[in-house]
Amino acid sequence: MLKGSCLCGAVTYTAKGKAGAPAVCHCTQCRKQSGHVWASSYVDPENLSIVGEVRWYQSSDKAQRGFCPTCGAALFWKHEDDPFICFSMGSIDGESGLKLRGHIHTQTKGDYYQIPAEEAQREG
Repeated sequence: MLKGSCLCGAVTYTAKGKAGAPAVCHCTQCRKQSGHVWASSYVDPENLSIVGEVRWYQSSDKAQRGFCPTCGAALFWKHEDDPFICFSMGSIDGESGLKLRGHIHTQTKGDYYQIPAEEAQREG
């Protein structure tokens, strides 16, 4: 079980069951939302309980991003075609026990950093 929260503590969540191995997304939207890259894990929606108000932003035709309306912390991402919901690795309170599975959308990464060659990478 993982517990997480936003910066101000107005939104908390508990992810029960097995969380998926996290990935780092380098797409333009994730970089703009987070200020760098978005690292997230995922669970089935029925295994995620959220306390507090989450505001959802429709960031594309099929995906939404959830954030705290008080402090603006980016917390969640969900795609209408996926059976899971993603949560920010940075919002986890304490240790996660998870290991990074790799990097996605690397074709749009920023030009100011490098991804280690030994880490798994996928353009899409």
